[in-house]
Amino acid sequence: MMKRMGMGFAALAVTALVLSGCGNSVGDRGLSGAGIGAAGGAVIGAMVGAPLVGAAIGAAAGATVGAVTSPSSVNLGKPIWRE
Repeated sequence: MMKRMGMGFAALAVTALVLSGCGNSVGDRGLSGAGIGAAGGAVIGAMVGAPLVGAAIGAAAGATVGAVTSPSSVNLGKPIWRE
């Protein structure tokens, strides 16, 4: 069970890091990171029977990653619609 939770939190962290570039200001990235983290945390928390705790942990992690990541540190390349 602990391995399953660890994998879930690792997936959440990677997702939050990749998507934390949403927005240009620190507040925008923190807010979008919190929303994404809360959604992912709720799903992972539901797997172990605690969706609200998972959402709270995910929101905190997502907001932190979003706020400390600069817009230029995550470069996913040119968007497909601009090629």
